[in-house]
Amino acid sequence: MAIQDIYPTALRLLGRPVLVVGGGPVAARRAKGLLDVGARVTVVAPIASGALRELAASGLLTWEPRTYLSSDVDGVWFVQTATGVAAVDAQVAADAEAQRIWCVNASDHESSAAWTPAVAVVDDVKIAINAGGDPRRAMALRDAVATALETGDLPLRRRRASTGSVALVGGGPGDSGLITVRGRRLLGQADVVVADRLGPRDLLQELAPDVRVIEVGKTPGHHPVPQLEINRILVEEALAGHRVVRLKGGDPYVLARGGEEAEFCRQNGVEVEVVPGVTSAISVPAAAGIPVTHRGLAKGFSVVTGHEELSEVPARPDHTVILLMGVAKLRESAAALADSGMPLDTPVGIVENGYMPEQRVTIGTLATIADQAEATGVANPAVIVIGDVVRVSPFAPEHFKTAYYSTLSPNKPRVVTP
Repeated sequence: MAIQDIYPTALRLLGRPVLVVGGGPVAARRAKGLLDVGARVTVVAPIASGALRELAASGLLTWEPRTYLSSDVDGVWFVQTATGVAAVDAQVAADAEAQRIWCVNASDHESSAAWTPAVAVVDDVKIAINAGGDPRRAMALRDAVATALETGDLPLRRRRASTGSVALVGGGPGDSGLITVRGRRLLGQADVVVADRLGPRDLLQELAPDVRVIEVGKTPGHHPVPQLEINRILVEEALAGHRVVRLKGGDPYVLARGGEEAEFCRQNGVEVEVVPGVTSAISVPAAAGIPVTHRGLAKGFSVVTGHEELSEVPARPDHTVILLMGVAKLRESAAALADSGMPLDTPVGIVENGYMPEQRVTIGTLATIADQAEATGVANPAVIVIGDVVRVSPFAPEHFKTAYYSTLSPNKPRVVTP
């Protein structure tokens, strides 16, 4: 059989009787696949594998413990033969052919009336691949296509009307490679994208031309689209039958008002999914080689967005403080921490545009960082890290590292820096 002779189609076997001849591993796999689509499966084999016996014992299929009879094909819609005995499989195929019943002959794919493809399911898409009768080649291709669909490299977007939904997708700190696989896939399925100013903006250029992008980005102190209006947009678009992705920077539930958006959607009868993202509070410091915790330096950290909350966090160099959207109030924040007892020589690092080509790192101390930031024109988006963990950054000045090395005991790890 040449590949040109194959007419691709799909069978709906729900509730229909099918026959599997054979009791080995191949027969068991085929029987399981037929059960998965709702077929009524009868297996004919003198001896059955443990897997088939379990399916029969649970009542999911009927097992006839005997040799094959030509009458077994009477009244069935589909036949799979996999006895491993070429003569028996050929007889089953011939009997099915005589009654115009499609039969897959596992012993002889060249003369088989039908082939079983390599199959994968991604969401509600089923991929079936034939590869010239080469099952390993077909499986490799199936896996490659499934991976491309999972990662959003191939479009999963529906083209017919469906029930609307909202996905709150955390896009990470901005680099398009740091969005999750699930988030990337949902973005590829979207009809409407409600986008923040931050996050993986490059991915918007890869959307189909008819995907609508609604910009709702905010900057500190400037919210051109109020949060209530964003909530309304999400619900309105979903109720119109659209698959909506709310693309956010970082994580939807870390100082991003994702909880409010999810609650509003559910209150208005809209299905909502939350896809976690790589929060900038942790990932952006990592871009500058700053761990938010580090053995011997810091066992915990706090994330805040304004100097008002700083009186409630531990004012110690061994407890990392991370300020988001804190550039405008940096001087007030440094003063608040100093007033709470944090030493003025506590290291501070500011990472602007983390993971982006224009990334810049400024390092100073609690006493000097505000003046440094003003002198160099530090601007949002930026993450500010306060605490001894800044000492291990490869961007830290040498005396910061020396101070850290001097505290190390033989049981503590040494830091190797460029």
